[in-house]
Amino acid sequence: MTNQRPQTPREAWTALQAGNRRFVNESREHPNQDADRRTAIAEQQKPFAALFGCSDSRLSAEIIFDVGLGDLFVVRNAGQVLAETIIGSLEYSVEVLGTPLILVLGHDSCGAIQATINSTEGTLVSQGEFIHNLVSRIQPTVEQANRDGKFDIDDITELHIQDTISELLGRSTLLANAVKAGKLGVVGANYRLTLGEIHPIVTIGDIN
Repeated sequence: MTNQRPQTPREAWTALQAGNRRFVNESREHPNQDADRRTAIAEQQKPFAALFGCSDSRLSAEIIFDVGLGDLFVVRNAGQVLAETIIGSLEYSVEVLGTPLILVLGHDSCGAIQATINSTEGTLVSQGEFIHNLVSRIQPTVEQANRDGKFDIDDITELHIQDTISELLGRSTLLANAVKAGKLGVVGANYRLTLGEIHPIVTIGDIN
């Protein structure tokens, strides 16, 4: 990644893909991770992409995309489940910070997806009230997948990523209008834990 901040959805997605390739190929550059960078961005941030992903500890955004301080605006929760605070954070990244790209990132063998599958099957064992609340947000996707004959966790995860993006753009007029204006691109992708690779599932806007 060069020192030039990506300005367009296409440039931002290209930069993320290049960083992930460096991570996979063991050729990381570790950009923007020194004291000079820390000082330079202390008064103002200008990330080139927003990432909404799962909180899984193996999904450390800056590492898997080989970027550094100030490069990504990261929002995470278990199973990347949309909520008003998540949508507001992503709107902030676009309207206030000017990020040209939102990446919705899931991963294989997701615990939140598995918990929802278990709930659908009546086998979820959990005392947490808000774990059940989280599961209930993913439940419609699992049930629809099952009706379509899909029961594999990774197939369901891909559907969840697509549904999340549809809900995000359906609920946020600001983000939908930014896509229509060509100012914002949205990518849904899945991360392979063992390989370290990101695999695009859906792209919206001027990405490719």
